[in-house]
Amino acid sequence: MSKSDDELAEVQRAHWQQTYGDHPGMYGEEPSEPAVRAAAVFGAAGAREVLELGAGHGRDALYFARQGFSVLATDFSPVGLEQLSEAAGAQGVAVRVATAVHDVREPLPLSDASVDAVFAHMLLCMALSTQEIHALVAEVRRVLRPGGVFVYTVRHIGDAHYQAGTGHGDDIWEHGGFAVHFFPRDLVDDLAEGWTLDEVAAFEEGGLPRRLWRVTQTLPPVSTP
Repeated sequence: MSKSDDELAEVQRAHWQQTYGDHPGMYGEEPSEPAVRAAAVFGAAGAREVLELGAGHGRDALYFARQGFSVLATDFSPVGLEQLSEAAGAQGVAVRVATAVHDVREPLPLSDASVDAVFAHMLLCMALSTQEIHALVAEVRRVLRPGGVFVYTVRHIGDAHYQAGTGHGDDIWEHGGFAVHFFPRDLVDDLAEGWTLDEVAAFEEGGLPRRLWRVTQTLPPVSTP
């Protein structure tokens, strides 16, 4: 990773730390629409253990726990995860929720084939290079069990903020202090190589609105002779 990438990552880390500190529970208590849909997909697949990447203060991780899943929630913001842990205790689901401070530019802190499902709402479209995104999806593949499901959402190049604000190259644009990697469709297809690409669903979120894709892809099961 180049020095400029390092600097952007640290600026974004500090920005999210301050944002969560200044606005506790900033996204509210209700789960995101993608999390509700993902829980249904995970349940249908027989998943029990869910890894959430970029969990923030935990509205989606807590929803998964309330639905009966065991959840490992990761984020690079200790402030957000502290809020998540407090909320898990208040909601009576602490026994089903674990947290880990983690930067997704580093290998995931899990053994091979150790989780049933992975969820990431707008994590892959943070200030990550295309190379880093590919490396992260390779890590997701490593920690998923055969037949495991990965549901992620990303803002795409049809979004109103694409090419607005400060450009950092590689389709990364910073607006209002938040840097976003806007996805072209071919990047979604590239990330699904070797997977079954089950769905790419367009949806909108927020007041702008943000324009996103919800992507569902499944690892092939173990083949039997």
